[in-house]
Amino acid sequence: MKTRRLVTVAMLTALFVLLSLYVKIDLGNMKITLDALPILIAALLYGPLPGAAVGFVGSFLVQMLTYGFTPTTLLWILPAGVRGLIVGAAAKRFDLTDRKKLLAVIILSALVVTTINTAVMAIDAKIYGYYSHAYVFGMLAWRYLSGILTSCVYAAVLPVLLQHLRRAGVLTQRQ
Repeated sequence: MKTRRLVTVAMLTALFVLLSLYVKIDLGNMKITLDALPILIAALLYGPLPGAAVGFVGSFLVQMLTYGFTPTTLLWILPAGVRGLIVGAAAKRFDLTDRKKLLAVIILSALVVTTINTAVMAIDAKIYGYYSHAYVFGMLAWRYLSGILTSCVYAAVLPVLLQHLRRAGVLTQRQ
C-alpha cells in the first residue's frame, strides 16, 4: 500500500472514531450518526479492503475506548467492516458515479449493517442478561428507516465531497 493511501486510510479511521464518539444522537438501542462517511469514502476511493479496514479498525478503537475488550467486541466491529466490503466491492464492479446506483449500494449496505447490528445486539443481550424482545426488535423499523434516510444524505453529499477533495488535491482516485 502506498504511503499516501495508508495515511489517508488512517485519517479516515480517526475521523470515523471522532464521528462515532462525538457526533451522534444516542437513543439507547438506536444511534444516529455520520460515522459511516469515512468508511464510504475509503471504499469508494480504494475498494473493499481499505473500506473494511476503516470500518473494522475504527469500530475496534471505538469499542476499546467505550467498553474495553469484551466477549462480544469482535461481533460489534463486524457491521462497520462489512459496510466497507459491500460498498468497496460494488465500487470495483459498478460505475458508482451514477447517483442512483450509488444510492442503491449505500442503502443496501445500511440494511445489511442494521441487520447485523440487530443480530449482535440480540447475542450481546443474551450473553449479558438484558435481553428483551422489545429492546432488541422494538425499534427495528425505525433503525431501518434511519439507515435509509442517512443513506440518502450520504448519496447526496459523497459525489460533491469527493469531487471537492480531488479538485483540492487532497485525494486522487485509486492512489
